[in-house]
Amino acid sequence: MGKDSWPGPTPGFLVWRLANKWRVAVDRAVAPLGLTHAQYVLVASLHGMQRAGERPSQRRLADHTGLEALYVSKLARALESAGLIERTRDPRDPRAVQLALTEQGQAVTRQAIAVVQELLQQLLEPLGGLDALRTHAFTDELTTLLDVPLAPSVPNDQSTRRRTP
Repeated sequence: MGKDSWPGPTPGFLVWRLANKWRVAVDRAVAPLGLTHAQYVLVASLHGMQRAGERPSQRRLADHTGLEALYVSKLARALESAGLIERTRDPRDPRAVQLALTEQGQAVTRQAIAVVQELLQQLLEPLGGLDALRTHAFTDELTTLLDVPLAPSVPNDQSTRRRTP
């Protein structure tokens, strides 16, 4: 079956649509707490990492969330201004900035996590809810796709250039 004969939306298109739908839903759900979806991802991830005894750098948090390091830096500065996180220099590496939730940040994050868990239960209801076997299988499939590394792009790769005779 050729690529032109795909019988409907491609998996990539559907993943993109679902990601956008869920981003909008989370944005709306956490807005009353003063957060955006991206800020929620950052504070919820930081919350989990802190509970595991880690005080991550911005770079480590970027790697964990899949967000660009520059974007994490921008989000962290905004969250620091809001009093939700503190940014400090890493004593082992003066170039690195460590992040930690403040007490207010912990309280807001716990509320946000509860709100998003309730939202996820609603969004996953067609699969049987958060704890359903279909949801676990869906999560496994998504994890499989996310674990595939992207091939590095090589902008001036000689093998991809057209040669003129």
